Amino acid sequence: MTNQVRVRYAPSPTGHLHIGNARTALFNYLYAKHFNGKMIIRIEDTDEKRNVAGGEESQLKFLKWLGVEWDEGADVGGDYGPYRQMERLDIYQKYVDELLERGLAYKCYMTEEELEAEREQQRANGQVPKYSGAHRDLTEAQIAAFEEEGRLPSIRMRVPENKTYTFNDMVRGDITFESSDFGDWVIVKKNGIPTYNFAVAIDDHLMEITHVLRGEEHISNTPKQMMIYDAFGWQPPKFGHMTLILNEERKKLSKRDQHIIQFIEQYHDLGYLPEALFNFITLLGWSPVGEEEIFDKPTLIDIFDPNRLSTSAAIFDRHKLKWMNNAYIKATDLSEVIDLALPHLVKAEKLPNDMDEETREWVEKVIALYKEQLRYGAEIVELTEMFFSKELSFDDAAWEVLEGEQVPEVLQVFTDKLLHLDDFTADSIKAQIKATQKETGHRGKKLFMPIRVATTGQTHGPELPMAIELLGKDTVISHLDAVLKKLKA
Repeated sequence: MTNQVRVRYAPSPTGHLHIGNARTALFNYLYAKHFNGKMIIRIEDTDEKRNVAGGEESQLKFLKWLGVEWDEGADVGGDYGPYRQMERLDIYQKYVDELLERGLAYKCYMTEEELEAEREQQRANGQVPKYSGAHRDLTEAQIAAFEEEGRLPSIRMRVPENKTYTFNDMVRGDITFESSDFGDWVIVKKNGIPTYNFAVAIDDHLMEITHVLRGEEHISNTPKQMMIYDAFGWQPPKFGHMTLILNEERKKLSKRDQHIIQFIEQYHDLGYLPEALFNFITLLGWSPVGEEEIFDKPTLIDIFDPNRLSTSAAIFDRHKLKWMNNAYIKATDLSEVIDLALPHLVKAEKLPNDMDEETREWVEKVIALYKEQLRYGAEIVELTEMFFSKELSFDDAAWEVLEGEQVPEVLQVFTDKLLHLDDFTADSIKAQIKATQKETGHRGKKLFMPIRVATTGQTHGPELPMAIELLGKDTVISHLDAVLKKLKA
């Protein structure tokens, strides 16, 4: 086996890139880069019924978007290909034949109905269902009879008796299994396609994989893979099983959970920054030294320490992700934030796709108002609603502001000053707010809050003079007149 670190991420092309799979890819990538090793992408496509058209392309596209790069794979080539399992069937057959010839595997002709009946009987007896070994030692005559019936065999691994399998997990320490925990398991299905645990062990050996980082749901697969390594006298890779990702109620993250967006493509479409998502996902089950949580990719590669992989479940905190993405947006050039947010306003039909230059300049200023508070691109639609609504609506907090006894005077004076204002810019508007203060004697919240609510409909928002400028003189005067009429009524 090579001395160079070689890790792999091995997705099945069964759909979109999930948060859990993205974390597996990220940890493998960081491990490889930290130790100057190689990252391999291998497509595990043997479960053809679950494969989705475009699934492979989608997975790879969003891995790249996230910032994961690999050294070998079906799309970039390499010395250890093919990198799709269905293109490796002839490779697997060689090892299947060897196991059959050595008596370490055998053909099983039991039908699915017979296997299910066996499992039902075991459950009725209070036993954990596992294959009984009924076809472990068939005679030539029995084999001939089954084949005469037209039965297709699966091929099963002959599990050694009274053998203990122990491996030192990078996250959990020593983990032990007994061979008696397993029935003889299928290595090749009736359709001639190898099963996951057989193919993955062959591939990991032939591709010289040194370290396997994956989710804890694969722990029970490890002894089966070790049986394959033992059968051929190979040295297994070093295994590390990452803890589960839980939702905020501390339940296992399920693809049916509607409270958490779970696919990387959805975050892309919502206008999250890949650098923020890379940072956030890396902290799901791994922690750096110290309190800092914002790291760029080169820093994460530099500080990644596998000894700091968590032994307790990771909690997916939606609010933390939004906070982190906002931190990245704040640090991003305004032009990039505009590119991130503007398409969402077009998609929401707030703006035409072919807007003129004046409209483009106006909306860029609107987006700039919200750069400091924007948490993801699509949020711009909600934040900027007042700029696209003809009439304002007021919540209870807004009405409470407008019910102040000084409000009619403040709004009337401010309206009169705006009516005579030719230079309708933020600076001039700011000056008129000060002039209103001087004339009415009202200051602070008694001055600013009524003006904000009457012009924007909101009790909180972006810089007020600029917001009023971007709303436009006609719109603002209309808003003020409407509020004054309601107050006089």
